[in-house]
Amino acid sequence: MDALKRTTALLAGPVLLAGCATVAPTAPTAPVRVVMPVSTAGLERVMGQNAAGLTSLFGTPDADFREGAARKLQFQGPICVLDAYLYPEKGGEPRVTYVDARQRDGTPIDRASCVAALVRRDGGK
Repeated sequence: MDALKRTTALLAGPVLLAGCATVAPTAPTAPVRVVMPVSTAGLERVMGQNAAGLTSLFGTPDADFREGAARKLQFQGPICVLDAYLYPEKGGEPRVTYVDARQRDGTPIDRASCVAALVRRDGGK
């Protein structure tokens, strides 16, 4: 029996010690950030326009905000509100680089749909 105990102790020792082994912690990986492109489909009439082009398309802006060289023109219709952001490129005339749209109650609306609605508005409002 003495040999059996000794054999069991020899076999059990490494198994018990294996449970005490430590594994080096791995650093958590940062989630991959995916940048979704903002579609400009349906905005061809607006993107790249200057203030005069927007005025000829939609009529007189309902609001005109300026901050430095940047400008925001706002157009309101019965369905939606469109904000067109104009920035100068290389010292040139400010042109539309981004547009934002919302329904009159503030809920989101497709930007291209808002542009289409404003182009069709009758009498400017």
